[in-house]
Parts: sequence; C-alpha cells; structure tokens
Amino acid sequence: MSAQVKEAPAPPPWTPRTRLGSMVATGKIASLAEVFEAGYKIKEPEIVKTLLSDLKSNVVSVGIVQKQTDAGELTRFRAVVAVGNGNGWFGVGIGKAKQMRTAIDKATNDALLNVVPVRLGCGSWECRCGRQHSVPFRTTGKGGSVRVEIIPGPRGLGLVAGETVRTLLDLAGIKDAWTRTYGSTSTSSSVANAVYDALKKVHLLASGVTR
Repeated sequence: MSAQVKEAPAPPPWTPRTRLGSMVATGKIASLAEVFEAGYKIKEPEIVKTLLSDLKSNVVSVGIVQKQTDAGELTRFRAVVAVGNGNGWFGVGIGKAKQMRTAIDKATNDALLNVVPVRLGCGSWECRCGRQHSVPFRTTGKGGSVRVEIIPGPRGLGLVAGETVRTLLDLAGIKDAWTRTYGSTSTSSSVANAVYDALKKVHLLASGVTR
C-alpha cells in the first residue's frame, strides 16, 4: 500500500536526552551536515526534525503481521516509511505496533534515525554538466531478495523506474537516473531497503569509508 508524499508536521519542543540533542537544541549545531562531519550518531528523531524543516515522509507499505502465542494469535501492523527533503537527505525505517497509526509513527522515527546524506552529482558520460541532478556513479543496493541498480542519467531524462523506486529517489533529490530491479520487486519494503542501501553506499564510497 502506498501513500502520497506529505509534509511532515512541525517538530514540537523536546527535552534532549543526549549531548548531541542538547547541542542542536541550543543552536551549537545548526545543520545535519555538521552532525555527520563530526561523526555523531543520531539517537533522537527530534534532531533531524529540527535541522531539516523541509522534511517529507512517504508510507511505503503497511502490512499485518500475525504471531501465534500461548494466549492465542497476536496481530500487529508493520509499517515501512521513507523520509527525505528532496535535496540530498534520505532515510528508511520500520515500525511495528498494535495500531496502524502507531506503527507508522514508529517507522517514521526509525527512518529519521537512519537518515544519511545522499551524494548527488552528474556521473553520466552523456551529460557531464557538473550539476547535482543524478548520482555520481553507478551503485547497487540489496534488501531481502531485491536488488536495485541506480545508473547515472543525463539531465532531462527523468527517473526511469517503477513507481516505488521513483518516489524514493525523488525524496532523496535524484532527478535523472536509469534503474534496474531484480528479485521480488512486489515487496515494497525490500525495494525501499535496497534503494536505501544503494544510496548509503554512494555516501560511504564518496567519503572513503568501506564496510
């Protein structure tokens, strides 16, 4: 099940529980880029809400998970949510709860904790314009049985991808790219995780980090 991209609500005041949270709340850190440059780990979703005021969210999928217990069958909702500002920041999260709304909220908070910078660029040999409209090089990500390949495209191409992948890349700020998907692509959660893995690899490789 998919939902249209919507503006995330304005972040309410919060009491920071971490040193990083206190630095953000007091204005000592004013951008998410500073957080990553300093190597801090984000442990509070409010940090991202505060530093990225233009953040948007997309409910990728919501499903029902059933588990047999001694007390009977336990039914819960499992939600997958993607967040991004359409300009170089992207995250994917998963949440489970008895209520659908609660599961979506948990997934949104998890996505905020998983936000990573997306390295934009022009890696297409057909274009070479130097603008940040695509990815700087070909990248591949995996999620479950799904593998997604993102290939740099020239300006004006648009996103050559299925609906889910196209929505996710748009959230990340990628405007032009070819994509290829393999595996059980009908599983939206695996597709979302594969796209996230591919974009995270671009950030790590561009930063000289290997894993």
